[in-house]
Amino acid sequence: MRWRLAIVAVFVAVLALAQPGSEPASGDGMAAPPAGTWGASWEPTPKPTGPAVKGIPWLQDLVDAVPEGGVLALAPGRYSGPVLVTKKLLLDGAGKAVIEGGGRGTVFTLETSDSTLRGLTFTGSGDSHNTDDTCLNVRGHRNRIEDNRFEECLFGIDLKQSNENVVRKNHVRSLDLPLGLRGDAIRLWYSMKNVIEENEVVDARDVVVWYSNDNIIRKNIGRRGRYSLHFMYAQHNVVEDNQFHDNSVGIYVMYTDGVEIRRNLISHSLGATGMGIGFKEASDSVVEGNQVVYCAVGIGSDLSPYEPDSTISIKDNRIAYNGVGISFVGDKPGTVIEGNVFEGNLDPIAKSGGGGAMNNVFRANYWDDYQGFDRDHDSVGDTPYELYAYSDRLWMEEPTARFFKNAPLMEAIDFLERLAPFSSPDLLVRDEAPRFEKPVTP
Repeated sequence: MRWRLAIVAVFVAVLALAQPGSEPASGDGMAAPPAGTWGASWEPTPKPTGPAVKGIPWLQDLVDAVPEGGVLALAPGRYSGPVLVTKKLLLDGAGKAVIEGGGRGTVFTLETSDSTLRGLTFTGSGDSHNTDDTCLNVRGHRNRIEDNRFEECLFGIDLKQSNENVVRKNHVRSLDLPLGLRGDAIRLWYSMKNVIEENEVVDARDVVVWYSNDNIIRKNIGRRGRYSLHFMYAQHNVVEDNQFHDNSVGIYVMYTDGVEIRRNLISHSLGATGMGIGFKEASDSVVEGNQVVYCAVGIGSDLSPYEPDSTISIKDNRIAYNGVGISFVGDKPGTVIEGNVFEGNLDPIAKSGGGGAMNNVFRANYWDDYQGFDRDHDSVGDTPYELYAYSDRLWMEEPTARFFKNAPLMEAIDFLERLAPFSSPDLLVRDEAPRFEKPVTP
C-alpha cells in the first residue's frame, strides 16, 4: 500500500506544479476543450458561447443576470444548456424546471463554492467518454446538490477536487447503453469530506470514490448497475444504511484502507463476477451489521488485509442464501469473522488454490449446517464447528469444474468420501465456540 500511496503523492505533486489558468504553449497541438466540457482538472471551464437547444430560453443568460449570492427561482418549463456558474448563487427549479443539453457535451458546470442547486431536472448530455460528458460537473466546495433528477446522462454528478459538498435526495439514471458503456452515476475524484446520502441510482454504471478520503455515503439506493459503490485508493470513508440490489457488485474496496461498512442491505449481486462486498489488497476495514443475501459470492477477500499487522473485521452480519458465503483468495492472516449468521449458502466458506483458511479467526458465528449439540443450554455448541473440503469442493482448485458443482455425481462422490475418505480432506474453517441458536436479526 505504501508504494501505491507514493505513486499517488508524486502524481498529485505534478498536478500542483500547474497553476490554475495555465494554458498550453502555442503550437503544441492542444486545442481548448469545446464549450460544456473541460480539459485538465486545474483549467477553468471555458464559458459556453451559445445554447445547445434552439427555441427555448438559454439558462446561461438568466444565470449571468443574477448578482453574486443571489437567488434564481426558475419558472416551470424547459431551459437550454450548456451552463457555467462561477459565482455563489441559489438556483431553484421547484421540481418543474428542466435543463436540456441537446445530446452534446456537458449540460451544467458548477465551478464555484457555497452554492445550491435544487428542484431541477438535468437531461441530455453527450455520450463521449473522452470528454466526460456529464449532466453536472461540480468544481467547488461546500455546495448543496439536492432534490434533483438526472436523466439520460452519460455521467450523472461528477465531483473533481471538490470538498465538503452535500449530494442529497437526487435521482440519477444513465443513457440507455450497454452496461459497460454507461457513465458513472456519481463520481468522486480527489474529493474529500463530502456527504452522499439518500440518492437513488438506477440503470447507471458505477458510483465511484477514487483518491477521495473521509466521505460519508449513506441511505442511498442503487439498482441494476455494475458497481453500486467502488473505492480505489480512498481512505477512511463511511458506508452505512444503503440498499444495493441487482448489481454485478455491491461494494468493492480496492487498494483502500479504513473503510467502515455498516448496516447495508446488499442483494442479488449475481453473474460470473457477482459479489456483495469485495476486498482487493485492502486493510483495516470493518464490515458490521450488514445483510448480504442472494449473491453469487457474499463477501470476497483477495489478498486482504494487505498491510502487515492490519485487520479486516467481519462482525454481526447476516450472510445468507449466497452461492458462497465468504470466499478467500489466499490465506493471509488478519481477518476476524465473528458473530455472523451463515444460513442457506451453498458453501458457507470457500478458498481458491487449495488448503484451508485457517490463518483467519472464526469466532462465535452461527452456522446452519452445524451438527453438534448444546447440552448445557448456554447457546454455545459443545464441539467446534469444522468445515472440510471434500471432493465436492474440487471447483475451488479447478475453476472449470464449477460447471459440475452440485451435480448429482459430485454429490454422490462427496457422500462416499465423507463415509470412507480416499484421502485426507482439507480443513477450511474451525469455529471453536459456534452459536447454537440463530440470533434475531433486524
